[in-house]
Amino acid sequence: MLEIKACIFDLDGVVVDTAKYHYLAWKRLASELGFEFHEKDNERLKGISRLDSLNILLEIGGVTLNEKEKEFLAVRKNQWYLEYIAKMTPDEILPGVRAFIDELKVNRVKIGLGSASKNAVLILNQLGIIHLFETIVDGTKVSNAKPDPEIFLLAARDLNVAPSQSIVFEDAEAGVEAAIRGGFKCVGIGNPAVLFKANIVVPNFIGMTMSKFLSLIN
Repeated sequence: MLEIKACIFDLDGVVVDTAKYHYLAWKRLASELGFEFHEKDNERLKGISRLDSLNILLEIGGVTLNEKEKEFLAVRKNQWYLEYIAKMTPDEILPGVRAFIDELKVNRVKIGLGSASKNAVLILNQLGIIHLFETIVDGTKVSNAKPDPEIFLLAARDLNVAPSQSIVFEDAEAGVEAAIRGGFKCVGIGNPAVLFKANIVVPNFIGMTMSKFLSLIN
């Protein structure tokens, strides 16, 4: 059976559902710019950087801005997002995640976070689980956004584990591609039609254990 020494988690949509707060902030920004932004549009923004997300939003609205204006709007959107996540509580950890992480701890599997979010530390503190992660590689520590594998490769390096002995948990197409490019095993969390490049796809962590994941991967 495959030997796994580390698990690396994306944050948004895997550990906690912050996508709804991103959506509210982007929708608010689109409204100020004079156009509608829908939930299906928000799917295109999952797993990518803030600036890339803004560019897609502007494309949807047919809005052209210079770089200085874009920087201003990106900061504005993030301020709204921070207001929303500052009110988060541990109850917002997605079902099954804490039990699975606790099992990893018991079995001495190393745990890391690889998230494009620049607010990962704040969110993990709000959830009361920051101490569970041995490394946190977020958007402040990488030069290349997913689907580039840099974020996961840095996490594996910090954990001193080879990618081939690590599982990445992702809910976004760009994140799955990043994991596969980096030589990791990848579990998609969510829709199989979107995450089909992952080694396996499950709807959530409810009732899942490491042995179940390994049996499915193998």
